[in-house]
This record gives sequence, C-alpha cells and structure tokens, in this order.
Amino acid sequence: MKVTRATFDEVMVPNYNPASMIPVRGEGSRVWDQDGAEYIDLAGGIAVNVLGHSHPALVAALNEQGSKLWHLSNVFTNEPALRLATKLTNATFAERVYFANSGAEANEAALKLARRFALEKFGEEKNEIIAFNKGFHGRTFFTVTVGGQAAYSDGFGPKPGAVVHCNYNDLAAFEKLISDKTCAVMMEPLQGEGGIISPDPAFVEGVRALCDKHNALLIFDEVQSGVGRTGHLYAYMGLNVVPDILTTAKSLGGGFPIGAMLTTADIAAHLKPGTHGSTYGGNPLACAVAEAAFDVVNTPEVLAGVVEKEALFRDLLTQINDKYHVFDEIRGKGLLLGAALNKDYEGRARDFLVASTNEKLMCLVAGANVVRFAPSLIISEQEIREGMARFERAVAHVVSA
Repeated sequence: MKVTRATFDEVMVPNYNPASMIPVRGEGSRVWDQDGAEYIDLAGGIAVNVLGHSHPALVAALNEQGSKLWHLSNVFTNEPALRLATKLTNATFAERVYFANSGAEANEAALKLARRFALEKFGEEKNEIIAFNKGFHGRTFFTVTVGGQAAYSDGFGPKPGAVVHCNYNDLAAFEKLISDKTCAVMMEPLQGEGGIISPDPAFVEGVRALCDKHNALLIFDEVQSGVGRTGHLYAYMGLNVVPDILTTAKSLGGGFPIGAMLTTADIAAHLKPGTHGSTYGGNPLACAVAEAAFDVVNTPEVLAGVVEKEALFRDLLTQINDKYHVFDEIRGKGLLLGAALNKDYEGRARDFLVASTNEKLMCLVAGANVVRFAPSLIISEQEIREGMARFERAVAHVVSA
C-alpha cells in the first residue's frame, strides 16, 4: 500500500501539520525520506532520540526482549522494569519509581501524588498547585491546565481548579503566591516549549526554600531536560537543588515510549495499591530499551561530550548570526538550545523551520520566536558542522525572501 503526505489529510485528525516529506529510515543523526533524500536530524524527535536513530544497543535490546516477553499486566512485575528502576534510584535522589508511557502521564501521576500526599498529611485545604507561565507539562486536561500556556488549555470547558501561575524567574511574585495552602510547585528546571528559558540559580534555590517553609512538594518536570540533555544526567544536578518528585520521559526510552515518576519512599507511600495505575506502564519491552539507553547515556564520556558539543553549536550559531543578524541570543544548556529571533524576525520561527526542511535539515521551534535544537547526544562533530551549514543556507533564504 503506497502512502503519501496527501494520505495524512485523508485519514488523520488535523491536529498536526507535518512536513511534506515522510521519513522512512534513520541511522545516527541522519534520516532518509521516501525519495531517498538525506536529512541531518537536529530535532531528535523533540529531544527523544537521545542516541540518534537505530542505535545498535537499543536495537539489540529491542530484539532480545521482543523474543522473550512484551507485556504482562501490573498484576505481575518484570525483570527489565526492576533493573531500570534500580538504576534510576541508584543514580538520583529518588528511592521509588512509577512507570508510565509518556511525559504527560508521568506528570499526571506526580500531580495526583502531590495532592494525595497533602490531603493525607495536612488535610483538604492544602490543595493548591503553583506552576509557571510558558511552562509545558503535557496534554492531559490536568497537565495542560498546570502548563502555563492558555493556547493549549483554553477551549475545552471548565478546567481543574486550585491551579495558579507565576512568571518564571520572578521569585518576588512567587513568594507572594505561595502559602500554607500550596500542596505542590511544578516547574521545568529549563523551560522547553516556552522558549528554552534557563532558570536563575537564585530563583531555583528560592523556590526550594519557600516550598520547604510552606510544606509544599517541589516537582521538577525533567521530561525534556533529563537523561543527559544538559550535560548532567538530570538538570537538577547542576542547580544545587533537589526536588521531591521528578518526572522523566522523552530521552529515557531513546525513542521507545516510556515515562517515569521518581520520588522518595516517604512520599511514594501515599500511592497505595489501587490509587493510580497504567495498563502499559513499566512493560518489559519499553523498560528493556530504556535500560539500554540509560546505560549508554549515564557515562562520563557521553555527558562530557554534551558540554563539548554545546560549545561547538554555540560557536557555529554565533558565526551565522554575525553574518545575518537574525538572533537576539542563543539560549539553553547542553544539547537543548534555542536561537531566539530578534525584533526584525519576530514571530517567524516557523519560516526558519520550513526553510531548514527544504535544505534537508530537521530542527524545531519553541514558540513563535525561537528555533530549537535537541539532537542526539552522540551526534558527531562532522554532523553538527554539516547541519549548521544547511541551517545557514536556510537562514540566508529567509533573510533574502
């Protein structure tokens, strides 16, 4: 059966507007479409393909587990889930893990746990959740309400209550909002969809201290920033702050759908049997692939390489900007970077994305004003340079159009 981009319009719900080409094969940081054209992938499936495409360790784990056991139910546990949970707890602050299928599901679990924890320890009045404007935490009704972008949450009827928002990096405003009614604060330790916004260290430390003062749980959404993306295994490790709950997904499975919520034993105890669950969460296939990805990423060589590659990206993007004067700044950390457009190109991030695709480069946007890059953590220097050469041609096209 032959399918084309036109097939999408005939059979798919129109909530996406995909590119005109259809990728069919990938290897490392290169992708080929139906016509055999080769693309450099600096999008990484939105910070998912942490080891690129078809990494041998992931393929081997998938094949091995695929011939053993795909799915059980949570009436049983399984070896890959237990191994992965052990590695996650050994490598982080956490003592307990809950597995889901996505970042949104991990965040949903974190929010429900925070509410249950506060209810059982402090009573019904302690139910308020504080989150941050321009944040993004998923597309379930609860998580999209907590995410601070009305464009994603409006238009679906009454929203879950007791959710308030504050500007990111505004500690004074946050201090006015938080109270003893606050049960949890949810934040990205590096805002992704909102424009690749890094936190001020004093802001993060102040949020942690105020959470402690008011007995509120601090939830770090590390769906996009985790699993080596910033050069640390998790971004909190570079911020001198430890959350109470951490969510992780995207890069965790290297492309296979999986999410996880990490927390302490004391907090986890409030999700007793029957209080929350997931049919597919923690299935053997997903956990086996995620374990293989985790083993590759959680090494000094890969994590140090992320820092080196960030420096190269920043240097090449600065060289492009010196020539074409389109960016105000290069934001982000590690291999989650954003080129923020200046006022002359305000609102035109998608133009740069489309032009990049035409130059056989895959990149992303983060809102209307930021071009985003989230490639494989093990992308080669040669592929970075080739990708940036293609991006420069795309920039030249937009500037001259």
